[in-house]
Amino acid sequence: MLNFKKELAKIISDATNSNEKEIEGYIEIPPDDTMGDYAFPCFKLAKELKKAPAIIASELKEKINENIEQSVIEKVEVAGGYLNFYIRKDILIKVTIEEVNNEKEEYGKSDIGNGKNIVIDYSHPNIAKPFHIGHLRSTVIGQALYNLYEYLGYNVKGLNYLGDYGTQFGKMIEGYKLWGKEYNIEENPIEELTKIYIRINELCKQDENVLESCRNNFKLLEDGDPYCMDLWKRFRKLSLKEFQRIYNLLGGRFDSWEGEAAIAPKVPEVLDILEKTGKLVKSEGAKIIDLEEKKMPPCIIEKTNGSSTYASRDLAAILHRARTYNFDKAIYVTSYEQNLHFKQVFEVAKLLGIDEKYTNGLTHVPFGMVLLKTGKMSTREGNIIKLEDLLNESIQRAKEIIKEKHTDLANEDEIATKVGIGAIIFNDLSNSRIKDEIFDWDIILNFNGETGPYVQYTYVRTNSILASINALPTVDKINIEQMESKEALKIVKLIYNFQEILMEATEKNEPSILSRYLINLAKAYSSFYNEYKIMSDNLEEKDARFYLTYMTSIVLKKGMNLLGIDMPDKM
Repeated sequence: MLNFKKELAKIISDATNSNEKEIEGYIEIPPDDTMGDYAFPCFKLAKELKKAPAIIASELKEKINENIEQSVIEKVEVAGGYLNFYIRKDILIKVTIEEVNNEKEEYGKSDIGNGKNIVIDYSHPNIAKPFHIGHLRSTVIGQALYNLYEYLGYNVKGLNYLGDYGTQFGKMIEGYKLWGKEYNIEENPIEELTKIYIRINELCKQDENVLESCRNNFKLLEDGDPYCMDLWKRFRKLSLKEFQRIYNLLGGRFDSWEGEAAIAPKVPEVLDILEKTGKLVKSEGAKIIDLEEKKMPPCIIEKTNGSSTYASRDLAAILHRARTYNFDKAIYVTSYEQNLHFKQVFEVAKLLGIDEKYTNGLTHVPFGMVLLKTGKMSTREGNIIKLEDLLNESIQRAKEIIKEKHTDLANEDEIATKVGIGAIIFNDLSNSRIKDEIFDWDIILNFNGETGPYVQYTYVRTNSILASINALPTVDKINIEQMESKEALKIVKLIYNFQEILMEATEKNEPSILSRYLINLAKAYSSFYNEYKIMSDNLEEKDARFYLTYMTSIVLKKGMNLLGIDMPDKM
């Protein structure tokens, strides 16, 4: 597809003798389309050309206007130190229509990531604990990034690094030793194991000896004690069976389920490597890497009782993943509470002797918390909201709303599931991931707000319109002038920019860029629909409006699918 940014970069580069690739990177899409289709900030050339940005902009305009008739530019305007470009409407519309016609459901796809390996570590619930609302963000952000990178041609591996190791299992084992016969973990594994976990935590607070027994249990587990290992395997198997139900609802898919337990045996190699660097030192009985020079607290590599730590296991995982996946980028999707942890781990990883390619590719993608009226959740205290309950409630609420609108939908349950689950996912991905998410049913399931159901409903509307005709008009029959209205042109511009939006979302690891784009496209189409009669009596108008509807339908569905959301045919 004709790349207008590249075309403009070449024009500016030729006029200024500047680096074309750098110029392309500076070109922006203005926040308001009245300011043009693209904008170039001339202050980027001020130092090189030794002129004020406003003067550069004026001189550039004059040079560009000399050959404007032979270019893709309709007009160019100066706005302070910016140069605003307006692309020729006929070329923009023609290019967009032809690309959608050629690519159809694969529109926006790219091979830009060809030959590059991405691993994404996300979801990672804890074995023997409920899959609660706090795990939602990592799961849906990680899955969206997986889909986006894959669509752009990267070789992606999704890793569910399960929390199946650590002191909490020493606690679970101790609790089961004390009260196992009182709980039916086969019938309600997560619920019963959670009760044991809460109870043993309370006892640990009261009795330091019990806490010490828990720590010893974990050390026995690390050493392969048969009793502890058998219990751990049982807890893990029962938990995974429960978790799969949630993944079936959310559409989560993973290429590896290797948790901390699979990585723990690789920790001794990390210790050996770090020992040889001379950087691993003893401190109060533990082994640490001093990070004072990096203005960070020390990274604890081994506990006083010889047990591994989160950091040492994460370092072992980096070593393992570098060897297994030869990654160009390793993305960790966790809450911002772990910012310091990953800064420490990524810094210590530089001592592992692996290629800089791997350490440079380590990327933490933090996100905010889910905020509820009850405050922050803690399994330890028993204050939790199970994600499965939340998803089922959303489906039920969606079903009730749909029933109010329609009483004769044959596949009501299927539609309610797509709407209910989609509403939860979209709410999570609709704002910048670093912001805390406020969970509010009135917002999440609002069919008229900036929500998942609103985008789905707009798509259903396009589907209904397209179902009213036998076949789409062929591209050669579309009169481009019929798409030059303000409302139609806004849709065309958005559709043209779809691939760039996908690339920006991956560059910033920010799915909300796509979510906001889909809201804008849905709004633009709704404005067009309200302004113009799609089934016009004029054949040229009708063909153009149907094709515009078709293009909108393609992009809304593909965009939502990339976010991990299924689209209903009716609603």
